[in-house]
Amino acid sequence: MNHIIGAKSATATPAVKWLLVDEESAGQRLDNFLMRHLKGVPKTHVYRIIRSGEVRINKGRASAETRVENGDEVRLPPVRVSDKVAEKAAHPAPGREFPVLLEDDSLMAINKPAGVAVHGGSGVSFGVIEQLRQARPQAKLLELVHRLDRDTSGILLVAKKRSALKNLQDQFRERETGKTYLALVKGDWPAKLKVIDQPLHKFLLPDGERRVKVTTPEDPDGMRSITLVKVAQRLPGATLLEVTIKTGRTHQIRVHLASQGHPIAGDDKYGDFDWNRQLQKPGASPGLKRMFLHAWRLQFNHPVTAERMALQADLPSELKAYVDHAQLKTPPV
Repeated sequence: MNHIIGAKSATATPAVKWLLVDEESAGQRLDNFLMRHLKGVPKTHVYRIIRSGEVRINKGRASAETRVENGDEVRLPPVRVSDKVAEKAAHPAPGREFPVLLEDDSLMAINKPAGVAVHGGSGVSFGVIEQLRQARPQAKLLELVHRLDRDTSGILLVAKKRSALKNLQDQFRERETGKTYLALVKGDWPAKLKVIDQPLHKFLLPDGERRVKVTTPEDPDGMRSITLVKVAQRLPGATLLEVTIKTGRTHQIRVHLASQGHPIAGDDKYGDFDWNRQLQKPGASPGLKRMFLHAWRLQFNHPVTAERMALQADLPSELKAYVDHAQLKTPPV
């Protein structure tokens, strides 16, 4: 955590601040360091105050590329933030802890419930990371290593040190992690269909909402996406799958499975909406009121010890109850 060590005004108007760079922030570029501390200030303004010399490191001018070091004093000139950001600061996220699967000095792995965004934005005022930071004000750093969709439950990694954050994000980018999900899909999944290698293309709906579709290899905006599928269990009218992703594209599992004619149960973006309504009917107890997609297993190398870590988050009770109930309807072989 970077400490404010002085301010030249005690009034409500913006004042000059001095930040002391700590060990966690050491090595960051000045522009990135400032953007973390000047949330709500446009990037163009951040670069303008650097170029004008209003931002100082140890009382000297610096460029955007300058790396801050442990113990540096950084001068922040008076800046005004947007009303929206000011409102957010006045009404912080409620503090909340989440079930912890693993925690040490470098990282924590939590079992995220469905229905909670991982961070604020896009109409969501706060998410897991804002709630964690509020619950742990003493934490020097809490940053998301990767993301899960709001309606997806399961394993989510949070870094507690900047070195761990970089190491883990590099592993995700270089595909050195192993990520396996459990998904319930409509119909009888073909046993021979074990690999889906189809590029994905992101686009926006007229209302600005983000969507993804399967595209062709010739599409210049298509991103290669690889999904491995294994049948875990066959249920009446549905199949429980173990899905391992080799690439981490937006909505990858949801779009890949739906593109094969087997959408995920409860998916409100790419699913079979008539089937979803049937699943939600209370008469067919227990009704499925969420998307059946769960981040089940995660493997990665520990950022400090390099030990191979293997985490597992069992199915949440509402999903397990649905599978157990469906099994009762399965005739014996």
